[in-house]
Amino acid sequence: MTRRAPLIPPRPRRDLGEQIVPMINVVFLLLIFFLMTAQIAPPDPFDIRLPEAEAEGEADPDALFLSADGQTAFGALRGSDAIAAAAASPVTLRADARADAAALAQVLAQLAQAGATEVALVTEAAR
Repeated sequence: MTRRAPLIPPRPRRDLGEQIVPMINVVFLLLIFFLMTAQIAPPDPFDIRLPEAEAEGEADPDALFLSADGQTAFGALRGSDAIAAAAASPVTLRADARADAAALAQVLAQLAQAGATEVALVTEAAR
């Protein structure tokens, strides 16, 4: 008996190439890692325009804010509670450039009365 060739030739095997699913898994794991480790800064409690200065410093997320109309905020605290809470550690003061100098002097005096020994005023780099 002789064997005949099949009428339909066998399909050539396809090369599967590189699998993309493991790469997608790694990308999603990296995305989740960066989302979990990122520090998202809360918005400022007031619209603050910082005064300009020659040197540039680092911003502190736990800063005492002084608005243009003289209001103070430290985290969720407002007014004299904010000043008392901020005075417990070295104070970073983010004062609006439009704030009255008398209001700034009053806040500095209240900080001194509350026991603050070090106050750093945050400024914007001069253009």
